[in-house]
Amino acid sequence: MCGGFTCSKNALIALNILYVVVASILISVAVYGQASALVTNLPIVGGILACGVFLILISLLGLAGAVKHHQVMLFFYMVILFLLFLVQFSVACACLAVNSDQQQMMAQEGWHTVNMDVKEEVQKRYKCCGFQSRAVPLNGTADFPSCTDIDRICCANMEITSACWCQPCVENLKETIDNAFKLCGGIGLFFSFTEFLGVWLTVRYRNQKDPRANPSAFL
Repeated sequence: MCGGFTCSKNALIALNILYVVVASILISVAVYGQASALVTNLPIVGGILACGVFLILISLLGLAGAVKHHQVMLFFYMVILFLLFLVQFSVACACLAVNSDQQQMMAQEGWHTVNMDVKEEVQKRYKCCGFQSRAVPLNGTADFPSCTDIDRICCANMEITSACWCQPCVENLKETIDNAFKLCGGIGLFFSFTEFLGVWLTVRYRNQKDPRANPSAFL
């Protein structure tokens, strides 16, 4: 009978193995989201990364509890998994709800935080100069590396004049940042519902008696 003890046990074990795969996907997506943006301060994406790492640890607890039918392990697994579901669901929704203005504000904060070497890498990768403007402030100190070398790349087929230069980076980063948020939010939201399934299955399995165990051992 599929609704029996053995079926529930095997289903819970298989689900926790799936959680390890899911967590690996979440971690990979979050790392991609942070690496692709480079300068962007993405705390929400970091939340997805934290959920992925935490899910691996919880899945190990769930596997141990499922194999041993340990009531205490299963109880803590069930409670922590439900809390993780709430956190991951909320973070995923936040990723999907962030608009372009908020993304740009986070990117600008990240740009001011990182050092010149990272900014130079961003300018080379996206063929841009400066964040919102390449104009040098009145005090003569720019918050971005020199644009001389990158302008040669942007204007490789023509003479560098006032009519040819690399555009500010904000426009080139917009699509990358938006893709990072959507990817992290969509995958996080989809897999959060598998955690809710895990909570339901754990409650069901925990309340079933092992037919091979001593009845007095069921606590």
